[in-house]
Amino acid sequence: MIKLDIVNRVAERTGVPKMKAEQAVDALFHSMKEALARGERIELRGFGVFVVKPRKRGVGRNPRTGEEVAIPSGKTIRFKPGKELQAHGFDSEHDEHDDDIHDTEAPAAGDDAAGHPPESF
Repeated sequence: MIKLDIVNRVAERTGVPKMKAEQAVDALFHSMKEALARGERIELRGFGVFVVKPRKRGVGRNPRTGEEVAIPSGKTIRFKPGKELQAHGFDSEHDEHDDDIHDTEAPAAGDDAAGHPPESF
């Protein structure tokens, strides 16, 4: 599913013109991006929770050459499905951070979830 599919479904279900549905979907996504950029937790009851988590630095490999590549520390976005999604068989992969999904730290001022300035969205 892509954004256009979401817009079309919103328009169909609400009876609003596609232009208005697109504006609503864009406004929703924009608000979510801004909240995550500020390090805020987004809880959509019955759907799930989005949180910004610190990402450890590490070492990866270039798949073409096998050369080691340093991966810098940063931030990532995690999603934990709500009870309604879990009832449909969707479950989050359990890792050491699932239990503390409510304990998040805000990214540095002005950084987005990936550690970039807000203009990068």
